[in-house]
Amino acid sequence: MTDEYKTITSQIGEGFYSEKRSKFFAFAHHVETIDQIKELLAQYRKKYYDARHVCYAYMLGAGREEFRANDDGEPSSTAGKPILGQINSNELTNILIVVIRYYGGVNLGTSGLIVAYREAASDAIAHAVVESRQVEEVVDYSFSYPMMNDVMRIVKEMSPRIVSQTFDNTCSIKLAIRKSEADRLRARLNGLVF
Repeated sequence: MTDEYKTITSQIGEGFYSEKRSKFFAFAHHVETIDQIKELLAQYRKKYYDARHVCYAYMLGAGREEFRANDDGEPSSTAGKPILGQINSNELTNILIVVIRYYGGVNLGTSGLIVAYREAASDAIAHAVVESRQVEEVVDYSFSYPMMNDVMRIVKEMSPRIVSQTFDNTCSIKLAIRKSEADRLRARLNGLVF
């Protein structure tokens, strides 16, 4: 498993596609949880209550292991799958793409629908800002106050992100570091003897 993944920033990517008077509005969101996804879908269903279909796909987790595609009444695999296909071809995660369809009175057929949903999703991704992020692991370490300088020297050398710290008779520090570096940080801290 790599300790880096691609996602989009919190800025919403908006896309549009039109075919035979049917209009497809696409929105790409950065998401972290299923609850966040449910909330966004409810907002879109409410805002676009007069739309024929609110189709979507999402991918969650640095390992891209949690995903779903939904056709919302369109013929099977003509909406959600093409949207998910765009997420996969761009190797993105922690993303939700919603495509709202306003029916134009002319049936597009399955191949026409697949193209329309794929292009709308692709346009939304094109208008989003893609960024690489690191998978972090949190390392907890407790130590006695006299060890402070040694601990802080390791923190300075390896530059993990300090999540929290408590300095008292017994000190503790919580550090977030790139997953591939976590074992090395743990080993160095545990190697300190006082």
